[in-house]
Amino acid sequence: MNADLLEQTAAAIGNDEAILDRIMIPGTHLALWRRTRPARLGWVDEIAWNAINDLDFPAPIAALETEIAEGLTEAGYPQDDEVGTLREEISALARRFAALMGCDWIRLRLEVVETDACRKFHADVVTARLLTTLSGPATQWVEAAVPDRIHQLATGDVAIFKGRLLAEEPAILHRSPPIAGTGDKRLLLAIDPYDPAREVTHV
Repeated sequence: MNADLLEQTAAAIGNDEAILDRIMIPGTHLALWRRTRPARLGWVDEIAWNAINDLDFPAPIAALETEIAEGLTEAGYPQDDEVGTLREEISALARRFAALMGCDWIRLRLEVVETDACRKFHADVVTARLLTTLSGPATQWVEAAVPDRIHQLATGDVAIFKGRLLAEEPAILHRSPPIAGTGDKRLLLAIDPYDPAREVTHV
């Protein structure tokens, strides 16, 4: 997709991390950093999925690494050198997102998805949400004006979707890819802004 076309659409797509900054532009409803999943995370494909639990918790940026490390331990992730690469990946993305959104807290979800969760294209009731699939098929998205043209993220891509709290009429919608009955599993990371004084709504 060329630069001229990007200027005319609600999706900003690029191969450099700096593209994520575009989510703060009023007309941008998706900022998508196209990237190959870091090679150091290849081990997550071999995780014993049934032996780990999902994570879902708020964390202050000031104590982010500690909170993530404790969460991964409690969830049953292997306690070896490799898990440190996952902690570093989550922490780096969370800090990048928090800096963009100007928040001191984030809410983090790391979950194994085995079904067609969020089957319909939708926009979340948040200001914005960062999504990246660390293993398995990744999130699908469409332009609201062209709902039949389905795009799909690649494993490792980092996407920030603007939510309904910033865009009452979202131009970009997304959903989980249909995987029920295929045997596929996904490891999905989702990060939202979080205000300890006001619970963020999830959809």
